[in-house]
Amino acid sequence: MTTPSAIRATGLRKQYGGTAALDGFDLTVPPGAIHGLLGPNGAGKSTAVGILTTLRRADAGEASIAGFDVRRQGAEVRRRIGLVGQAHAVDEILGGRQNLVMFARLAGLAPAAARARADELLERFGLLEAAGKPASQYSGGMRRRLDIAIALLLSPAVLFLDEPTTGLDPRGRAEVWDAVREIADRGTAVLLTTQYLDEADRMAARISVLRRGTVVAEGTPGELKRSIGGDRVEVTPSDPAMFDAAAAAVRTAIGAEATVDRELGVVTAPALDGPAATIAVLRALDEAGIEIADLELRRPTLDDVFLTLTKEAA
Repeated sequence: MTTPSAIRATGLRKQYGGTAALDGFDLTVPPGAIHGLLGPNGAGKSTAVGILTTLRRADAGEASIAGFDVRRQGAEVRRRIGLVGQAHAVDEILGGRQNLVMFARLAGLAPAAARARADELLERFGLLEAAGKPASQYSGGMRRRLDIAIALLLSPAVLFLDEPTTGLDPRGRAEVWDAVREIADRGTAVLLTTQYLDEADRMAARISVLRRGTVVAEGTPGELKRSIGGDRVEVTPSDPAMFDAAAAAVRTAIGAEATVDRELGVVTAPALDGPAATIAVLRALDEAGIEIADLELRRPTLDDVFLTLTKEAA
């Protein structure tokens, strides 16, 4: 027997009034994988998560969590998922241990089992020393780790993370990233929605980009970056009057057409062999006597992918 996908969605559609929030949404996530879900506001990310967590009902299509149908087997699905939203779910007055025990009891664990599970998660997420302190005294990263610990009380097959590091400082973000990686290493699939593209780049094995309710691209971060083009050399002449001469030198050096953006003040050309092309351009500019303010080998980023794939007509 084959292991079912942790998340599977096929042809999901959802309409609000005359607007299609989802229009044929497809997604497959295997166990233990971190999958990023990116898209501009209104692209359908929240609607997709709502349907997959049984909080909303699709108008059409099919979806399952760990092999259980989200429409017909909602109770089974809810037993197998954890959800961390943008807002903190913890009680600010209670301590970390009290929060975990309370939520464990609400989830149906017996008192002794709830206390044991709470201590296990406090240790796992580095919160044992602060277990007795009110959550109001926790740092942002500690509160987020407590949120995630609560979502993992029943060892879910899938963890949904909605903007998990919004508002956190770099240290807090790193703490959450470490916690999420450990969760995936233990076999839990993670669906991550985030506006921080560097976060998706670091965390996600694969990424789906949504636009108007449809997945317009999916792949590893590297595949998505390569899909919009390779490396580029960007030259900024010190003298704006030398733009055309700089473009000619760049063309001669790498044998490719160079474009001039006078507004941004740069000359850009594709660089198939990045480092070698950069050296060749630098030599050509020097031989032509063109002084430069900056020269950069620029690789595509997920920001470039996001802007390219989600751009809308004005």
